[in-house]
Amino acid sequence: MPSVLGSAALSTSSAFSVHVDQAAIARICATGTTAAAAAVGGGACSPTHNKPLKTAQEVTGLLQAGRRQDVKNILRTNGWACDSPVRPELWPALCEQHSNGKKVDAVAPATPSTTAAASETMDGFYWDMVSQVFGCTDLPDRSISLPPFVEPGHCQSYFLTNRGRAVADRVVSVLGYACPDIVYSPGIYPICAILLHYMTEEQCYHCMSNLVSSKEKMFITQTKQLYEVTWKTVMQICKKHVKAAAVHLQRHCPSSRVERIYMDWIWWVLQELPFTHLVRVMDCFFHEGIKVLYRVAMAILVLFHKHTSTNGFDWTSYIQKNGIDDALNKFCREMTLATIPPSKILKVAFGIRGLSSAYISRVFIRTEMVVKSKSVINGPRQLVKSRSTENLPNSQSQNNIQMVSHTLTIRELLTLWSWLPVRITMYQPILLYTTEEHGCSLTTFYVRVEQHEPTLLMIKTCNNEVFGAYCSSKWGERNMKDDRGNRQAYFGTGETFLFSLYPDRAKYPWVGIEGDKNLGHGSELFMAADSRMITIGGGEGQAIWMDENIRYGKTDHCQTFNNPPLCPSGDFEIRVLEVYGFSTEH
Repeated sequence: MPSVLGSAALSTSSAFSVHVDQAAIARICATGTTAAAAAVGGGACSPTHNKPLKTAQEVTGLLQAGRRQDVKNILRTNGWACDSPVRPELWPALCEQHSNGKKVDAVAPATPSTTAAASETMDGFYWDMVSQVFGCTDLPDRSISLPPFVEPGHCQSYFLTNRGRAVADRVVSVLGYACPDIVYSPGIYPICAILLHYMTEEQCYHCMSNLVSSKEKMFITQTKQLYEVTWKTVMQICKKHVKAAAVHLQRHCPSSRVERIYMDWIWWVLQELPFTHLVRVMDCFFHEGIKVLYRVAMAILVLFHKHTSTNGFDWTSYIQKNGIDDALNKFCREMTLATIPPSKILKVAFGIRGLSSAYISRVFIRTEMVVKSKSVINGPRQLVKSRSTENLPNSQSQNNIQMVSHTLTIRELLTLWSWLPVRITMYQPILLYTTEEHGCSLTTFYVRVEQHEPTLLMIKTCNNEVFGAYCSSKWGERNMKDDRGNRQAYFGTGETFLFSLYPDRAKYPWVGIEGDKNLGHGSELFMAADSRMITIGGGEGQAIWMDENIRYGKTDHCQTFNNPPLCPSGDFEIRVLEVYGFSTEH
């Protein structure tokens, strides 16, 4: 069976997988501590604890019960060693909770039989993908060509063997094949390599897939633009929330060099931290997302400032000779369990005040808007896709939407593009209206949109649902009159359709598309609008209805499209409305 190839069980002598150089990693564990720690499940690398550490079963039980806050507290405070037997079970469970954006509290406790069946299905899927990419499931003797989104200078393998590195190459290559929308993601390889220390190849792939596709939290940036947004976000929050440390950094280098140092922020964590410290950071990261890495980077700056300020001339002379960026990396590498244990880093990281998730999100979004606006001013840049595709949006179309949309990911764009009429895919999408920029006014909506045909409406609710409609006719037709001189209530054609992108992906075409002539009046209520509302779909309910302030709406089943409500509650509050037109100008 193919699964035997990569899924050879974890080593019976330790918590590490067969992909790990057991002798090399044993040496770093041997620098750890007491038998008392090992006795409570911490492993040889752990410091002494006053109370037993939680087991994997206890933590996964809390996950299944939807007690995320309790899990977060445990992950932050339980000092499992790098060789703890907890991670082979814990890390896959932490990553699985982010699968397809499903909420943990909606996950029923798994039984051994259902878990085994699900695992076998997923493993089979992975090996099918391997066969598609490489032609067989045998690990190639030659080196594997990595996808273009990988940064060759940052393919950290940590304690993987040569075969383990080849397995990491294969996992990342298959991930690139399965996710052609990943453009630039230097963090993927090291995170994949870390996972392989504690699990099988198949498990690693499914963990990476969940992290890459997560909707509720960001784990891994996948474009150069978002990579830029993250380091600029770190720089901003450092200057505000760890000001003394940021000033210390700036004092020792030219202002033109400061940004270059912050650009490497993620490598302070993924490349320079000792493995004993890194795995504790990853315990939290797999649950909470990239904000953990932000906090740890800030903690490193704080501890670096404190250490170099109080340890006299040696550090000063080193900084003067080699630069503060090299000194910062040296500081990270020389951390030990005795001098600065992982618990110290996490305590400082999570002790920074005023740094809520909501605040970090606001800074990130504001930074993203600035970066995107600069991209528009400076002209669009061609995106390099990792795999060419036909009948899908070209790189210009992707870039146009990606630079301005707060609703669509590239993966969702690819799905939506495949639903559009073929002739429309020949045109370039242009943003006509967005509540983020043009305000929440139906009057403004009509001024900017009504003469365009067709249009694409995208709604993102305050609960992060994403849905909308392809509207085949001009919104200006709302003012047209019928043969009797009466203003027509409904307009549009059967080319109009509804869609949902999150949490479910589905297209709902007109019910008459199949040519059924026995349809009632309710089947042709495509679009309606006046000064007080917008409606799409009718007959026994309205598929999409929005008020004049473009703030509240509702969605029901309707006869026109035979659709279910596009969000579970039926009623929704609009976070963002975006409307796109299509231009023949390239």
